[in-house]
Amino acid sequence: MDAYVTVDIGGTHIRAATFLRDSTQPIKHQRTSTHSADGALLDRISTLIETVWPEKEKVKAISVASPGPLDPKSGVILATPNIPEWRDFPLGPKLADRFGVPVYIDNDANLAALGEWRYGAGKGYHDVLYLTISTGIGGGVIVNDQLLRGARGMGAELGHVTVLPDGPLCSCGQPGHLEALASGPAIVRFVREQLAAGAQSALKANPGLTARQIAEAAGQGDALARQAFQQAGEYLGLALASLIHIFDPSIVIFGGGVSQSGRLLFDPMKASLRKYIFHPAFLNNLAIKTAALGDDAGLLGALALAKMALKY
Repeated sequence: MDAYVTVDIGGTHIRAATFLRDSTQPIKHQRTSTHSADGALLDRISTLIETVWPEKEKVKAISVASPGPLDPKSGVILATPNIPEWRDFPLGPKLADRFGVPVYIDNDANLAALGEWRYGAGKGYHDVLYLTISTGIGGGVIVNDQLLRGARGMGAELGHVTVLPDGPLCSCGQPGHLEALASGPAIVRFVREQLAAGAQSALKANPGLTARQIAEAAGQGDALARQAFQQAGEYLGLALASLIHIFDPSIVIFGGGVSQSGRLLFDPMKASLRKYIFHPAFLNNLAIKTAALGDDAGLLGALALAKMALKY
């Protein structure tokens, strides 16, 4: 039976899985650390693929979800903050040479969107807007049952829309991007700044402070923690209004760890969205859901990408 090998390159771990042609349950699944003292990331990815390579089934393709920006046509990673040594790195061609099968690569957020559309919360919808809110903010867009890529294959970098031109610097170096205002690190930065300015809170500005800890404090009534999520939600709603104006989706799906904070983030987001929406008709019958596939979104999105490329 035909099989597909999929790989999801994350900031902490790399995961690989093998799927049979008619299944979304992997027959093999392994992971390894993204960073290692030896620095030989390509070798670790190749070894990981070998550990999930099926003994009897024929592998039709390898499909990879990778941080970007990247060129999905050539399989070249242009740059990625988590892997600085990968600049103009031909990951696709190198894996194709090593394993002798077609290799498909796309942005990890794009493939999470594709996975949710085909197998998860977006199944049955034709126009999907996906946002993942975690260490960064990424996105993907399905328009009329097609993944939006753009002319260079670099489309839907939704976390890098400018929300506040004179705002804090984003991880990419530009000021005021959504990622710099509503991601996990943005929430932590706001709390640290307020504590340094003398704000009262049960939270302490320790080096290990996380957005999850801030969410827990907010749930216990800490005013500063609640203010941090209030602000992040307001910026998220402002940006979402603009994205809805552009793409007019029938569903918005939120993934990523910060989205698990629930109403802390989404109540101010929805209020901000109603404030900034151009016309309330944009919100008619608009579904807003959290992602259904969890950590498997990238692997299943990569599976969907391979099947679509091979027209299965």
